[in-house]
Amino acid sequence: MSDIFVLNGPNLNMLGKREPEIYGSLTLDQIHGELTKKAQPLGLSLHFFQSNHEGALVDEIHRIYEMSSAGVIINPGGLTHTSVVLRDALAMLTCPVVEVHLSNIYKRESFRHTSLLSDMVMGQITGFGHFGYHMALMALHHHLSK
Repeated sequence: MSDIFVLNGPNLNMLGKREPEIYGSLTLDQIHGELTKKAQPLGLSLHFFQSNHEGALVDEIHRIYEMSSAGVIINPGGLTHTSVVLRDALAMLTCPVVEVHLSNIYKRESFRHTSLLSDMVMGQITGFGHFGYHMALMALHHHLSK
């Protein structure tokens, strides 16, 4: 089984409650459950982590760096637009990273149009709600199958 890490940043623990018209009605646990069901037949083992704290996400990325990871899916939330520290941590990884956003960040406030991560990730999926995580998983599976 190949290990895929799914990292979620600030406020994503509030999915299903916080602005469902933007972020959808599924909770993060429900999204994780769906992903796990999709990953198992693909031979992928998922590991989930969520934190509202930038340093905790950086510590988790450092832990992933020390392991043999096949890939990372990250929804950095608002840190997308502000965190050079998160960018620097992700830059250490040698595995493919896919950036996911539930909403289309390019159709929202102008400060959300800039991702400090987009030029260093394998790809960015934005605006497809929780299905974006599924798309990221399939993209990593396709990439790893080559």
